[in-house]
This record gives sequence, structure tokens and C-alpha cells, in this order.
Amino acid sequence: MAPVRDPNTLSNYDAWRTRHTTANLQVDFAGKCLRGNVVIELESQTDKASTEIILDSSYVAVSDIKYNSAPSKWEVKDRQGFNGSPVHIAVPEGAAKGEIVKLHIELATTDKCTALQWLTPAQTSNKKAPFMFSQAQAIHARSLFPCQDTPDVKSTYDFNITSPYVVVASGVPVPQPADETGDGKTYKFQQKVPIPSYLFALASGDIVTAPIGKRSCVATGPNELKESQWEFEDDMDNFMDAAEKIVFPYAWGEYNVLVLPPSFPYGGMENPVFTFATPTVVSGDRQNVDVIAHELSHSWSGNLVTSCSWEHFWLNEGWTMYLERRIIASVHGSDAHFHFSAIRGWSALEDAIKQYGANHEFTKLCITHKGIDPDDAFSTVPYEKGFHFVYYLDRLVGRENFDKFIPFYFGKWANKSLDSYEFKDTFLEFFSTPEYSSLKDKISSIDWEGRFHSPGLPPKPEFDTSLADVCYELAGKWKSKDFTPGSSDTSSWTGNQVSVFLDAVQDFDESLSVEQSQALGKTYGLVDSKNVELKSAYYQIAMRAKDSSAYQGVADLLGQVGRMKFVRPLYRGLNKVDRELALATFEKYRDFYHPICRQMAAKDLGV
Repeated sequence: MAPVRDPNTLSNYDAWRTRHTTANLQVDFAGKCLRGNVVIELESQTDKASTEIILDSSYVAVSDIKYNSAPSKWEVKDRQGFNGSPVHIAVPEGAAKGEIVKLHIELATTDKCTALQWLTPAQTSNKKAPFMFSQAQAIHARSLFPCQDTPDVKSTYDFNITSPYVVVASGVPVPQPADETGDGKTYKFQQKVPIPSYLFALASGDIVTAPIGKRSCVATGPNELKESQWEFEDDMDNFMDAAEKIVFPYAWGEYNVLVLPPSFPYGGMENPVFTFATPTVVSGDRQNVDVIAHELSHSWSGNLVTSCSWEHFWLNEGWTMYLERRIIASVHGSDAHFHFSAIRGWSALEDAIKQYGANHEFTKLCITHKGIDPDDAFSTVPYEKGFHFVYYLDRLVGRENFDKFIPFYFGKWANKSLDSYEFKDTFLEFFSTPEYSSLKDKISSIDWEGRFHSPGLPPKPEFDTSLADVCYELAGKWKSKDFTPGSSDTSSWTGNQVSVFLDAVQDFDESLSVEQSQALGKTYGLVDSKNVELKSAYYQIAMRAKDSSAYQGVADLLGQVGRMKFVRPLYRGLNKVDRELALATFEKYRDFYHPICRQMAAKDLGV
């Protein structure tokens, strides 16, 4: 029996394993809570050796727990910081190994729930209905209901969600006759592929759908439907076809995208069946749809195969970045696009490591999470440093050989969780066969410990810079105070190329002058751009230039976007140049942000 290997759970999943979860919940918009019951089926991992079940919880109001339909003795213990308050349920007689037991838990979420955001009708675009959505990564599922809140445990799910408004969830919709009650309609979903608790997801509001592919639809508010459909429909099937050629057929049936209100804190969340996405990807130019390639890649890496804890998060994100870039290159028919995306990633990795310091614990591939809140350790590092490790292995053994390893890896670990050393063993197992004997010396040269535990930047590979060179060339011209820009400088570029150019300007040793900053924003249309990636990058340059005319624009953008990728750097930048405005802006919009974003921005501002 393996011991618990996730330091961010208080559950005793070494003794009991969740196998199935049924959520019977009502969406109470008036009370801003979910209420109802959750039935958890657990398999005993011992032969009557464990006499209690321990579940994770965080600010959940538990009113009753039954064990196998009978009253039980249970207690919510004292809170243990960010890991929450464990729920102990007595099982005096224990259970035989392999026996399935049921817990029936009556509960309601509270106003301290960190997984839910509740929006009033006035906070939505058409002002007609309230809206609720969840975000459970990393360890926020425990604020929805008591559970084994660890990626090392996977469960199938049934969702029975009652709401006066449309519901979507991380399961396949179950067709059923209208089941109206005074509380609304009950929407049913099934998730037959086991998933970790952080992929449990719900949303409810004025939601409509439109097709974007053979197996895909987009769901969003009525005002956003047409532009969201246009943004995704050209690429969705191409992304799906490319992904399936690289790995193997998609396991989840449908792949859909829910475009959420602007307060959603992430670019996307890989909830199976329904990816939750930021509206910043709907930029009107199809320049940010790479986010969808990323979240689709998670269907294999992170969903089907999952890291066993946040200490090994790179296994999810590094593999996903690799697959995303392979998909993009396949769709464009050029490896130059793979390299161009990797160049952008390398720049982001350099910035993250510079921010932490090259020897910081958080710049390692495998981060020890004992005593660390996973939200605090979230950064670009596991994404890009993880990508570079996977890409290093690809180059080491050759693309043709690595392409044979990919389906082997995902097939071996399908529906399971693993750590970095199990990944290592899997790689060595695959390449130990006689077919790959010529690679023996190369395989033996891999410094696994160094790759896993060395801080700072990994070795930088050679990149095809053909798509980036023009961006750097233009950036170089901006180092001269005499350079006169023109709109034709970037008119033929993709949004991603403009982004690389802006990143290069941000990295100048000497900031632009105020006059240059204003010319940059005006000439290239950055101030008025709908592409938040570009607008946010421009404002970083303007703040570094101490262009006070841009500060209010920064504050306005912070009231329109809740994606942490933009919110946190913008607040940090504004705090340096106008702390009073930064604090006033945060106070004005704090209720607009999701609880996770609000908490992290408050830390950034020191409030």
C-alpha cells in the first residue's frame, strides 16, 4: 500500500480511495451558495485496518454525514492553514480490502468558498441574469464539498444540478425530459472517465451554444455567441485532428468551450468536455486561439494522465506545452511555428526566473510543496521548463522515435496519476528494448536529477528564429530616439509577432521615453486594440516609461479583465508608479475578481 504522496491533502487516501462521486446540488443565486448533498463511494485499501475516513474541506457547511445509509460519528477538525479543515468520519469496524462504502454528505457552500464566483445580472453583458462559475484548481474543490482533493485520486462523476438558469458541467450532458421544480430545472451530466477533484466544474447563467466543429460547440452569453463562434470555428477541427494524430483518439466524446465572463482568472481551464476559457481569447482576430490548442492538449496531459501532486505539476503543463506546439506546427504545416512559440515561451521563462532569482526553489522543475500553497507556486516555470525537458528528450532520441513513445506513455498511464520518477521509469522502459539499442549511450547521458531539481534556466536549444527575427529587428530600431515608426511596420504581422516585438522592447536596458511610448501605442494601434495580450504588454512598456497619461488606461483595463496573467503584472506595475491609483483601483474592482485572483492581487499589493 503506497503512502500518501501529496502534501497538499489531509485525506487518508492511502486507506480509502474515491471511485465515484454523485453531486446533487442546487444553485442558490439568492443565497450565493450551492446546497444539497454529495454521495461519495470509496474503496477500502486495507483489510479493516483503517477505522476512519478523512476528507479535505475548506469553509464548507456540513450538516450531516451518513455512512452506508446509517447515521455516523463525524467531526470537522480545526483548520490547518491553506490545506483547510479535515473531516473525520468514524468507521468503527473498518472494511474489507476492496469493499465499497458510501458517504452521504449534506452540505452548503459558504461565503468563504474560494472556488465559486457569483455575478449579479448587472455584472454580465446583457444584464438579464446572474451568473455562477467554479474554478477548483489547484486545491479549491474542497471548498465545494468534502472530498479527497488531490490529483493522485481520480473518480467518475454524476452531476444532478438544479438551477433556474442553464447549467454546464465537466461531464457529458444526459438527455432527459424537462424536470422543472420551484427551484428550476435539474441538469444531468455524466463523467465516465475518472478525473481528479480539481477538474470538477460547474457554471450556470444565461448560456447559449453554437457549433464550432464536428464534435465541438462554444457556449457563452447571448451577446458573445456570434463572435465567439467566429473566433474558434476555423481551427477547432484542425486542432482535434492534429492532436489525435500525435497521440491517439480523444477519450471524452465531446470537446466544447465555455467562454466565461471577463472575471475568469485563467486563460483556460482544462475541465473535460467543457474547457472554461477567458473572453480575452475572443480578440476578433483569431490570434489567441492557441489557448484552445493548449486546453485540448490537456485532454491527454493532465486529464487522462495526471501528475500525482502539485510537486510534479510539470508533467501536466510541460507535456501540454509540447503537444500544443506540435498541434500548432501541424496545423500551419511548418516547424517554424513550433519554434516561434517556443521562443516566446523561453522569453517568459527568463522573465519568471529573473523575478524569483535564479536559485529560488520555485525555479526548479519539481518543487517541494510541503508547507506551500500551490497557488503561491503557480508560475510560468512548470509550463516552459517542463516543455524544455520534454523537447530535450524529443531531440535526444529523434522525433520519429519520440513519436512512438508518446502513445505508449499516455496509454500506460491512462486514467492514472504518476510522479516524475515514474515518468523516468516509463521512458527508460520504452527505450530499453533492442529496437533502440543504438540510443543506449544517449539515454544513459540524461541527468535526471539535474533536470528535476536544478534551479534556474535549463540549457537553451537552438531555435529556428525566422518568424521572430523581423520582430527583433524592429525592436532594435526602437532603441534609437530618432526612429520614426509607421503603421506599415507591423501591418503584415500576426498578433503573436507583435507580442514578441513588445516583449523585446520591455526587456530593453533603458526604457522608452514618454514620447516614444505614446508613439508606440498610437502608431501600432495598441491603445485601442481588442487584443488584451497586446494592450497589456503595451501598458507595461508605458508604465516603465513613466508615461502617466497611460495610468488611467491601465486602471480601466483592470476593471475589464480578471485573468491573472494580466491582472497581477498590471497591478505590480501600477503599484510602482502610482500606488494610490493601484489601491483605489483594487478597492473599486475587488468584487469583480474571482476569489483566487482577488487573493493573489492583494498579496501583490501588500494589502
